[in-house]
Amino acid sequence: MPEQTDIPAPTTFGQRVQHARERTGKTRAVVAGLMDQSTEWVKAIETGRIGMPRLPKLLRLAHVLGVEDLAELTGEERIAATTYSKAQHGALPVMKRALTTYQLAPADREPEPADVLAARLRQAWKLWHAHDRRTGPRNTIEGNRSRIVALLPALLADTRHATRALDGADRRRALVALAETYHLAQLFLSFQPAPDLVMVTGDRAMAAAQDADSPRAIAGAAWYVNHVHRDAGEAAEARVDLAEQAAELLPSNDDPDHIARRGLLHLAVALSYAKTGQAGDAWRYWDKADAAARQLGDDYAHPWLMFGRGIVDGYAITMHNDLVQPGKALQVADSLDLNRIPSATRRSYHLIETARAYGLVGERVSAVALLKKAYEESPETVEYNLHTRSVLPELVKSGPFVVRDDALKLARKLAVPV
Repeated sequence: MPEQTDIPAPTTFGQRVQHARERTGKTRAVVAGLMDQSTEWVKAIETGRIGMPRLPKLLRLAHVLGVEDLAELTGEERIAATTYSKAQHGALPVMKRALTTYQLAPADREPEPADVLAARLRQAWKLWHAHDRRTGPRNTIEGNRSRIVALLPALLADTRHATRALDGADRRRALVALAETYHLAQLFLSFQPAPDLVMVTGDRAMAAAQDADSPRAIAGAAWYVNHVHRDAGEAAEARVDLAEQAAELLPSNDDPDHIARRGLLHLAVALSYAKTGQAGDAWRYWDKADAAARQLGDDYAHPWLMFGRGIVDGYAITMHNDLVQPGKALQVADSLDLNRIPSATRRSYHLIETARAYGLVGERVSAVALLKKAYEESPETVEYNLHTRSVLPELVKSGPFVVRDDALKLARKLAVPV
């Protein structure tokens, strides 16, 4: 007869992960190293403080644990497609066409002057960062993506034309404008099912910045290569070297723009290290970004990169979350002044990250309240956020009864299947 045991079979995802790890004789530290995560992350998975990761990381975890049948980890838990898929904006095909259409014949019109292109870009950045507004007879929400996609195809075509038709300093200025136009395209594409286009826009932005021979433009391109790819989950590895090289190109002077861009690149490195569980390096670079913010003063915010006191503090919440330190994240959130962030999209993102911290400590009532507040700031930021899309179905089904209706209403507004 088989030997009887009193050890109950694992019933949760975390317990099954722990069982698989112990069966292979691996320590948490070993699994953490193979996953490019912290030991605390593995512990949080096994104890249920962190739920089942998204599919790419789940597959990697199964490989590390030597699990061939994914059901051995997931058990009877349903893997909702919304957890692993990204929402698609209705105008995504328009953006795809704009990025993949090439004008080979010479244009029969004069190029717009570089200063006109720069003015159009300033307006586009204002629209991206502005609070969403209701328009039309049906009082529908016009979100940040919807606003800028109406401008981007023409702006992209005009800046491309200018870079081919202008010479000398005017061409270099047009190339800087082209790099920024690609940054806006990256932001529109982020968190959507178009990873190939995210990569294309990042590479093209960097190429334009290098052709312009502009350290400032290169710094901006390096930030968005890190920022968009990391947040969209398309590049878990840190683009640390790129950020450090770009920071070295900036002149060492008291120009606020140079200080802001260098601080932003230090913040990019800090976020990348936090994503892979390297806490010491993460906070060392955050300190450098913090020093730049203090040098610029509490009231400073870059006009479109948004670097300043509020952004540095806000991203500290994300870093603590990624390092599985939600208690510390909430301590930062308690003192975060959102009024120092003149961008509705950025405010919404940091509110989502605060909701994530509340979720990590089991305070799901507060998590739902913060997601609702984030939605009020910028509905499209919430709609395309992967954490929001993955956590709402769980909150609808197993959250506290007092907030299940709120979670359901928000899920329906965002078209998240539950």
